[in-house]
Amino acid sequence: MAESIPVLLGRCAAYEKRSLHEFFDRCAPPCRVPATLAGRTVLLKPNLVSALAPPLACTDGRFLRAVAEWFADRSARLLIGDSPSFGSAAQVLQRQGISRLFADLDIRVVEFGTPRSVLLAHGATIAIAEEALSCDLFVNLPKIKAHSQMQVTLAVKNLFGIVCGMRKALAHMKNGPSHHRFADLMLDLVALLPEHLTLVDGIEVMHRRGPARGDRLHLGCLAAGRNPVAIDYGLIDVLELTAEHCPICAAAMRRSLAGSDPATLAFPFEAPAAFHGSGFVAPVHLAPVPFNPLRFLVNALRRVAGGRAG
Repeated sequence: MAESIPVLLGRCAAYEKRSLHEFFDRCAPPCRVPATLAGRTVLLKPNLVSALAPPLACTDGRFLRAVAEWFADRSARLLIGDSPSFGSAAQVLQRQGISRLFADLDIRVVEFGTPRSVLLAHGATIAIAEEALSCDLFVNLPKIKAHSQMQVTLAVKNLFGIVCGMRKALAHMKNGPSHHRFADLMLDLVALLPEHLTLVDGIEVMHRRGPARGDRLHLGCLAAGRNPVAIDYGLIDVLELTAEHCPICAAAMRRSLAGSDPATLAFPFEAPAAFHGSGFVAPVHLAPVPFNPLRFLVNALRRVAGGRAG
């Protein structure tokens, strides 16, 4: 019989430090987070979509602050980084008003700009940011959102941010028109990570549209775990969606990846049904994975301009 995989779900009504820290404290033993991380480098990887996007599109700054404080209390050496669609991580943090929340913390912003070419399990080659791999603990901090191409952005989708810069857009172009092929690419990224942990921002989420221009919904959910595939499956249940209709979950099931069998998931805190009835709406008809060539060119020019401005 397969060993059960814990998916830790918790209720949280607001971005209040004490409530967030209480949840993280409960998660520490099952997630194997030691009481001290002295001398170890912890990289926080939020979802920093773009400096042009509304704040709801990014991992909430108050959530990031609480996570950073929690790891700082464990004496970790802290980094925060991502590869946004437009501009730099530092620029997005500044324009989204997040930088000021870290002004009194010893945390360094890193740009995911040093490519390391890797061969993925399904045969594709892609350039991963060296900065994302050079840490002792990689902390994945996704925001729950609807997504026009992949139905939802959850734990696995957020890992796409470790792909360097415009190579993400090129991956869109090369891996279309199959949503499942694109999903396979993101699932392959999991195996490349150093030791990793996922903490999910699901308090104020984006639904109906996404990943940048959707509507606000109060879900009041936090999630944590060591297996991002299992977390995605647990959250699909939380959102009352069907795994077969989510390209990443369907691809994980087709490959029989650990965490893709609901029978192996354990929910020691809250069960997914505790969040049913939220009214979360995901796109029914998914947009093509490849960008329109003109949009690709415009986005490339915007990214160059944003990087110069940053």
